[in-house]
Amino acid sequence: MKVDFRNDILPLKDALYRLALRITLDSAEAEDVVQETMLKLWNRRDRWDEIESIEAFAMTICRNLSLDALKRAENNHVSFDEAAALLSTPNIQHPTPFDHTVAQDRIQIVRQIIDTLPEKQRTCVQLRDIEEKPYKEIAAILDISEEQVKVNIFRARQSIRQRFAEMENYKL
Repeated sequence: MKVDFRNDILPLKDALYRLALRITLDSAEAEDVVQETMLKLWNRRDRWDEIESIEAFAMTICRNLSLDALKRAENNHVSFDEAAALLSTPNIQHPTPFDHTVAQDRIQIVRQIIDTLPEKQRTCVQLRDIEEKPYKEIAAILDISEEQVKVNIFRARQSIRQRFAEMENYKL
């Protein structure tokens, strides 16, 4: 399959940005990571035909660059509020404005909980639940087995449920 930068790689920039944002928790840093990812992909254009999945390859590069950026920042990042606003999707309309506000608050709480997860769990949840990637592709991106992906997602969801229930019980 012939890979074309404009048709096959450029359309990935939004997904790459969301992944980078989920890892770095900084919109400016995520933009830099995406730009650097695109440059690395372009510089490897002579090997595109050898790559089984250009999308998985791009996501792997983006993840690695995001982790490098995270290490450089030594976990000194801004609040997840900005990322949550950027990642929010239109919700089903609720009957009252109060219901809508409560739903938005719950989404924000879940996103804040996701922010506290270990990096691998956070990335697995991002790729599976937000990017809707199959387990096999996530495994390729993260260079782990499909079983490890499933375990990370299970543990992340379990942790999210538990922390959310605790917050709801204490009305925090």
